[in-house]
Amino acid sequence: MDLQLTGKRAVVTGGASGIGKATAALLAAEGADVVIASRSADRLRHAADEIAATSGRAVHPVPVDTSDDASVRAMAARAAELLGPVEILVNCAAVAAVPGAAGGFDAVTSQVFWDDMNVKVLGYLRCAQALAPGMIAAGWGRIINVSGLAARSAGSVVGSVRNVSVAAMTKNLADELGRHGVNVTVVHPGLTRTEATPSVVAAMASREGVSPEQLERQLAGGNTIGRMITAEEVAAIIVFLASPRSVAINGDAVACGGGAPRAIYY
Repeated sequence: MDLQLTGKRAVVTGGASGIGKATAALLAAEGADVVIASRSADRLRHAADEIAATSGRAVHPVPVDTSDDASVRAMAARAAELLGPVEILVNCAAVAAVPGAAGGFDAVTSQVFWDDMNVKVLGYLRCAQALAPGMIAAGWGRIINVSGLAARSAGSVVGSVRNVSVAAMTKNLADELGRHGVNVTVVHPGLTRTEATPSVVAAMASREGVSPEQLERQLAGGNTIGRMITAEEVAAIIVFLASPRSVAINGDAVACGGGAPRAIYY
């Protein structure tokens, strides 16, 4: 199926690694021109070069700190200079969640809570505020917010609160922007295999006194397909939502964690 993305102009935050990088690579492979944005200029340049070489499309690295208003505005302006009017925004920049590292509610400090919310929730809102006006003017756009399945389960106060907040923000934006031709959706990845997974699993296994292979089998047992979903598999869902083909989906959440056992969502 042609996703009708050839020539579309996209910004992916958190695009230097993980789900963001995989999404940028697939957008480029589908014919889009892409700006990838994150705080690490060196990693951005490397990722942009890699994706451009593989896809043959223009991929531009633009540093941004989504916790800062001025930095987001500067990123949006630079993206418009490089690409023209941006039509697709994938919000993926966040403080990395480390499996098994969350403490109880009494371990949450104000600084940890607000730093996390500022980067992810307010950061997503800042990027939408900076780029949605151009989509409204064009009469078409897509905003996809990468949240997470912590929105549907307990275990991390900050993880659950930030992800529920992203979902609520998504619905509000969708209701406001839908009449302008701009669809806004949220995806909830679960535990996802990225380039960081081997080192994270090794550290967790060492703490728990088991082998990395054993720990990974335990982690994979948390979904109904019995293995970790990959960043590329999550990216495939995001890229569909970024396409004109996804017009029937607006304001809704799409889970992509391999299936939560026993839970029913409707």
